[in-house]
Amino acid sequence: MRSIKALYNVSKPVIGMAEPLALPGSYAYSGESVTEITDKLLKEVEEYAKGNFEGVILQNMQDTPIRQNSSFEAVAYMTHLSEAVRREFPHMVQGILINWDGCASLAVAEAASADFIRIEHCYVGAEVTTSGIINAQCVEILQMKKLMGSDMPIIPDIYEPHAAAIFPRPIESMVFSAITQGHIDGMFLSGHSAEETIEMGKKARKVAGKFGGRDIIAGGGTNDTNIYEILKVFDGVCIGHWIKDGYLGNPINPEKLKRYMDEVERARSEG
Repeated sequence: MRSIKALYNVSKPVIGMAEPLALPGSYAYSGESVTEITDKLLKEVEEYAKGNFEGVILQNMQDTPIRQNSSFEAVAYMTHLSEAVRREFPHMVQGILINWDGCASLAVAEAASADFIRIEHCYVGAEVTTSGIINAQCVEILQMKKLMGSDMPIIPDIYEPHAAAIFPRPIESMVFSAITQGHIDGMFLSGHSAEETIEMGKKARKVAGKFGGRDIIAGGGTNDTNIYEILKVFDGVCIGHWIKDGYLGNPINPEKLKRYMDEVERARSEG
């Protein structure tokens, strides 16, 4: 197990979702050149850096709809983009999330020297998403990790409110399975409300504590009115929708970003 917090130089790190334009080969691709896509992504990461975010997660969310297995071209372009971000922002921690393929994420992260992978749909269990049923990927990811001799940290979403579990299990059971059988290094959690997120975090912490602990990161649903309370329970946070006015394809709203980080600093100052 590798501690994700060890990657950062502050407590309660903040990670931004960095979203490239739809990539060539996807349905939503609009004809932009690779240079244009890269430049736009770098400008977004620069805004996160200026806003004092500790890291970013690169995600090809604009490529949706996507089934579970990624395309060859998405892997190639995401590797290029990851390397570009690493080159321009070497001080920022970088995660990789390729919709919805954890093995593809691992391949890109290793090739581009990223810092961790996030698996959103899904690592344990099974979910119904917009594109149909997504099955647990823990077996394939761990097999590939072993084959590659990789020590890349795996941080999956244990619960993700934008999909429906086929057979819902208590959060304690899911965390137990992800730790003992899925060998995770940390976890993302987010509920349908701040209150549900906080309760999930508390339950997950009790289970993780029995196995040496794991970093627990709020995976979504935070804003300037709830992040202070959420960071009392969580080790860090990942944000995208709210500071982009509700849609990941929008530009970052600088006023929202500042208000958000003011609340983060307040939480950090109080431990």
